[in-house]
Amino acid sequence: MQMPERFQDLPDYAFPRLRALLDAHAPGGPVLAMSIGEPRHPPPPFVAETLARHADEYGRYPPNEGTPGLRDAIAAWLRRRYGLSEERADPDRHVLPLNGTREGLFAACLALCPERKNGARPAVLMPNPFYQCYGAAALAAGAEPVYVPATPQSGHLPDYAALPADLLARTAAVYVCSPANPQGAVASAEWWRALIDLAERHDFRIFADECYAEIHRGDPPPGALEAAQAAGADPERVLAFHSLSKRSNLPGLRSGFCAGGPKTIAAMLRLRAYGGAPLPLPAQHAAEAAWRDEAHVERNRALYRRKFDEADRILGDLPGYASPAAGFFLWLHVGDGEAAALELWRGEGVRALPGAYLSRPAPDWLGGGDPGAAWLRVALVAPEDETRRGLEAIRRRLGPMMARAAEKTGRENGR
Repeated sequence: MQMPERFQDLPDYAFPRLRALLDAHAPGGPVLAMSIGEPRHPPPPFVAETLARHADEYGRYPPNEGTPGLRDAIAAWLRRRYGLSEERADPDRHVLPLNGTREGLFAACLALCPERKNGARPAVLMPNPFYQCYGAAALAAGAEPVYVPATPQSGHLPDYAALPADLLARTAAVYVCSPANPQGAVASAEWWRALIDLAERHDFRIFADECYAEIHRGDPPPGALEAAQAAGADPERVLAFHSLSKRSNLPGLRSGFCAGGPKTIAAMLRLRAYGGAPLPLPAQHAAEAAWRDEAHVERNRALYRRKFDEADRILGDLPGYASPAAGFFLWLHVGDGEAAALELWRGEGVRALPGAYLSRPAPDWLGGGDPGAAWLRVALVAPEDETRRGLEAIRRRLGPMMARAAEKTGRENGR
């Protein structure tokens, strides 16, 4: 039996595509994975201790809405991190713990996207390249996913305000990832304010994916909820998503949360009662401890800063290299992402992800072309010595390719 028609346009997921590209070829050196954004720094030691201390609670069903302690820890973190008032960060009204943030990013469309918007099929806007969950969520909700290029020309963030008025009129929701995966771009407070104003004018929701917000090299990235509070916007306008996977090196704990207006959270919770899977109680206790502690987050951030300093040192003079403000990816302009990934694998044994596996070809009215095809995503998640080896391999193998790509771009731009 075939997949339902609404999902027919979904390509294979990024990592099966990468295996199909690379695994028929022998690696050219010791294998080093720089393709997947799986943190490999040590998790905080108190997590294992907390899980062990509460192990008997695996014998109980966890509450769908999360434990009071976990909700309180999350709300307290939102108040500390973004300066939210208690009226916008009430643990009983504004917070929903998630079994992995992807659960919430997907369910948000199902719970909140209407069947029609202004008499037409609703549209859900998202950056291109993008986290692949967004597109599948829009299709599952019966909406049209619209992939809006996020390129160097737009600061690697989507320019939603430039879209046609008739499209914005039927837009039900927009996804934004800041800091951006894969580019590391950060939405400023002014950028968030402009998007919130646009959402107020056209009556759509903002799904703010902020899972990389705690991995930064300078000032902490502003948040969508922070901007909404400063603007006095409707609390139901923005739904923000956060995760312990990147912040605390706990991808296996599958713990995140969403935060927004009380009606939004109630709608998410109601749907979850039917189809969701709350986090086991020991994991909720561990997550509570993680959200209350900042010392391990500061140590984690320092490790990433050192690796990005190494990237600047090793790759900084190459055309097509840009040092990101946040996140843990490099987004390298190589001319042909698939060719670069294959060259790196066959020559050095290093796995990196072609940018086209995170993007879609754009229609002519959005400029055409594929905004990810000329790029390569490299994750700086391995230990420092392995990361250094991978960066040196990138310089050896891809430096000439990056130079040719820059020269071609210069010719096309008339320089």
